[in-house]
Amino acid sequence: MAYVISDACASCGACADSCPVSAISEGDTQYNIDADACLDCGSCADTCPMGAISEG
Repeated sequence: MAYVISDACASCGACADSCPVSAISEGDTQYNIDADACLDCGSCADTCPMGAISEG
């Protein structure tokens, strides 16, 4: 199951930089994870300073 980003996202970009498959992109109000590309590795959740990323 892919990871998801909650409304707590501060749009800092740390998660996008940590994603090994570039599954995270900047949206209008926060970053988004492409569920089809996500490897479920958890590196984004580990680097998010806001704790805004969890398994979906």
